[in-house]
Amino acid sequence: MKTLLLIRHGKSSWKDPALTDLQRPLKKRGIRNAREMGERLGKLEHGVERVFTSPARRTVETLELMAEAAGFGAESSEVVADFYSFDYDDLMVAIGKTDDRWQSVAVVGHNPAITDLVNFLALEHLINIPTCGVALLKLDIRRWNDLRAGCAKLEHYDYPKNDPDSED
Repeated sequence: MKTLLLIRHGKSSWKDPALTDLQRPLKKRGIRNAREMGERLGKLEHGVERVFTSPARRTVETLELMAEAAGFGAESSEVVADFYSFDYDDLMVAIGKTDDRWQSVAVVGHNPAITDLVNFLALEHLINIPTCGVALLKLDIRRWNDLRAGCAKLEHYDYPKNDPDSED
């Protein structure tokens, strides 16, 4: 069994219209949310062995802020161009290339690919994973290239506006 932590990047800034999509940074709310979600992830005590991120500035910044708070370090992360996609099929192909020695992997990426991948793998019906949202999937697979519809169970789902202290 493997685990996959899917993370949508934090809220990005559109302040500078001269920047390309790859160059857009996090806005203040995105920075604050990434730190907060990293702290929440740290409380889960879920070890991540390998982290992949899109080369977009906002995903790299999200990873740096979350990793520091969650406890997975820069030495376990890798920027991979294949994760700069908005299509979940592309993410599946990229994840399928992961070395099978890694049992627990995280991906920091973009919507709608993140939401669609959770829905496909876990047969869920989430409308939209918000910025800085995280979804932890338990996968009933031995090899990463065995990803398929319904192979996962959504173990944990959280996002910044979700109140972790509510009784609901």
